Amino acid sequence: MFAIHTLQVLKRTPARLPVRHYTQYLKEHAYINGAWVSAKDGNTFTVKNPATGEELGRVADLGVAETQDAIQKAYDAFYTWRDTSAKERCEILKKMFALMMQNQDDLAKLMTAEQGKPLAEAKGEIMYAASFYEWFAEEAKRTYGDVSPAMTGKRGITIRQPVGVAGMITPWNFPSGMITRKLGAALAAGCTAVIKPAEDTPYSALALAMIAEEAGLPAGCMNIVTSSRENTPAVGKVICESPLVAKMSFTGSTATGKILLKQAASTVKRVSMELGGNAPFLVFDSADVDTAVAGAVLAKFRNMGQTCVCANRILVQDGIYDEFSKKMAVAVEKFVVGNGMEAGVTQGPLINDKAVQKVENQVKDAVALGAKVLIGGKRHELGHSFFEPTVLADVPKEALACREETFGPMAPLIRFKTEEEAVAIANACNVGLAGYFCSNDISQIWRVAEKLEVGLVGVNESIISAETTPFGGVKETGMGREGGKYGIDEYLQYKYICFGNI
Repeated sequence: MFAIHTLQVLKRTPARLPVRHYTQYLKEHAYINGAWVSAKDGNTFTVKNPATGEELGRVADLGVAETQDAIQKAYDAFYTWRDTSAKERCEILKKMFALMMQNQDDLAKLMTAEQGKPLAEAKGEIMYAASFYEWFAEEAKRTYGDVSPAMTGKRGITIRQPVGVAGMITPWNFPSGMITRKLGAALAAGCTAVIKPAEDTPYSALALAMIAEEAGLPAGCMNIVTSSRENTPAVGKVICESPLVAKMSFTGSTATGKILLKQAASTVKRVSMELGGNAPFLVFDSADVDTAVAGAVLAKFRNMGQTCVCANRILVQDGIYDEFSKKMAVAVEKFVVGNGMEAGVTQGPLINDKAVQKVENQVKDAVALGAKVLIGGKRHELGHSFFEPTVLADVPKEALACREETFGPMAPLIRFKTEEEAVAIANACNVGLAGYFCSNDISQIWRVAEKLEVGLVGVNESIISAETTPFGGVKETGMGREGGKYGIDEYLQYKYICFGNI
């Protein structure tokens, strides 16, 4: 499917757009109002390759003053950008899409260098990221309003207008896709943006700024504020509390999201949050075991388990549990761990040592509570931030691996007896982003799909996110939706206009 889609995309891509080598995207400056800028105090922070531990480069470490400047420039640009026609915004977004696709290989290499995911996965993310520019380019022309029923002597219409400057704080696990999913909608609606990318992966964000510049996006419409881990809280606070920022969008942990929500409340901002997940993956006796194993492996180990929709708890019904667990271990044993730039590698490193420690602690906790290690279970011999792809059997529901998001390559298998028990276990958490299950019982499919307390459900399917569909969760996973026809709504507000004396 990916191969066919890629060919279709490339056929639509203009032939004379500039192609870069990925090292040309290693920008050392932030991007504000169409200019590449340094921190006022000259400070920088280091970006490392997680596979080798080597320094990729240094990037400007911006603080409060530079962030305020970026917000002001975005605010000034908004009053011009909002008045452009939908067709103009559409054409620029289409150029941004085309440039991303033409430079797909080198943008992917850049991502692998700073984030670690295998090159094939990085190429997939660039395609995924670019698709939001293409999708929202068309949605820009569909922000329709309404005509209210006639009133005596009056007529009413409702129009939709851009909210203003949008602040965006994005994560490192999908450093391109999480930006374009927000930015594409914002620009299409007529909003401008101030983006704070993760300190581990600033280069992918800065590359998107270069793409936007080449596509003709006016200065001030897209601003990238890079900052170190030390400066990030202060920068985030400015974005959340500035009265010039009308909308705040964040993808990251639930704990951080709660802090940002409190800060954004000071100016009663529009807010959308895509926070933590603890996705259940249920396998019922009626499922095809081989299909279920393949689906679970993909849902769990994509991006080394570092996705918010990863299968965090794999629940398998008693009748097929033993067969499933054996086949799962065999499938995981076939993984090739290494530097994502190398051919044939299927699992790269985790983003940093803190991530490795979390997985390590969850494995030790589960084993102490009686779980069995079927494969993996420890740091990889490659060192740095590599961890062995791991499968644990007979994991108790009390284990940390079941109660906390792992964000790493470890699959805990949990045995259950009845459908009711499985659904109860799946819903016994405070977050609800994605949920998956495998079944060939159509009645069961309807029941379970409706009862899972999540925003996204995969039924006999593990890759469920696309630019055409809404993405978001329930409970403490957050609020709002990105993607699909609903994504642009987050950046629009309604205005009622009443005509009298008719």
